[in-house]
Amino acid sequence: MQTIRYYEEIGLMPEPERTAGGQRRYGTLQQDRLAFIRHARQLGFSLDAIRDLLDLADHPGQSCSDADSIARRQLKDVEARMARLEALQKELQRMISDCAGGTVATCRVLEVLRDHSECLSDHDGPDT
Repeated sequence: MQTIRYYEEIGLMPEPERTAGGQRRYGTLQQDRLAFIRHARQLGFSLDAIRDLLDLADHPGQSCSDADSIARRQLKDVEARMARLEALQKELQRMISDCAGGTVATCRVLEVLRDHSECLSDHDGPDT
């Protein structure tokens, strides 16, 4: 419910009708819009992209080229993230395979983590 209120605050969802007791009532259109937003979030679209897509959906006579462009940008972002994750996977696999199973003093995993010169290019890790 907190998320729905946030979507209302930022203008993705319209203010719902309220009962005499002040409870929110969401009709089919609002439920469909919320499902649209949730699905777009699951696909990784930003709130700004979702706002643009909703605007397009609200004007069905427009060309879908803008929606296509937004989806293509999202696909490029996903592909870039996947490439970074694959690089992380390879680095972790290399660290583990290089580990001799000796003592902590000679642990390859800890050695690699201490050696910043072996970081992935441009620090593309999950913290950035």
